[in-house]
Amino acid sequence: MEFFCHHRDRPGSLPLREELGEAHWAYMDRYEAELIARGPTFAEDGETPTGSVHIVDLPDPAAARAFAFDEPNYQAGVYRDVLLRRWRNLLGRTMWEFPGGRTGGERHLVLGLGPLSGTALDVPSDRDELIAYGPLLSDDGEGWVGTAALVRATDPEAARAVLPPGRYAGVEVHAWEFGGRR
Repeated sequence: MEFFCHHRDRPGSLPLREELGEAHWAYMDRYEAELIARGPTFAEDGETPTGSVHIVDLPDPAAARAFAFDEPNYQAGVYRDVLLRRWRNLLGRTMWEFPGGRTGGERHLVLGLGPLSGTALDVPSDRDELIAYGPLLSDDGEGWVGTAALVRATDPEAARAVLPPGRYAGVEVHAWEFGGRR
């Protein structure tokens, strides 16, 4: 089962995040084989971390909750909240298999939350800039509750365009970069 996890930083938690850097890396190393994508989100300045995204393939919802809530930064209070949803990998690959590689161009997390109507979207026809793409699903994996995409785009507006207008109650766009040990 695939899960999308977005830990959002608590304001003022950067010193604690920096202090726990190695603990976070060591924790994530345990899930290396299960990770589909990972990486930090950033404020508009492109430098201040605002959260952390992990898309992971785990056996069941209990394992996903343990992954999200046993994470050292979460345990220490770095994060203010966690979005944890079932997810479906419509591209069938990991971020490391993205043909565009780790560098070159801006990267973004795009979240379409609260679909207004219809069913989950198919993969856009212009897939070249998609790093990861899939529906956010209800706990039973049946209901469509949103869409999460990692995309290479020239700016936040171009990233936002990966989701059709008028389909969601809200859309968030965050600066994002490929994660993992540097």
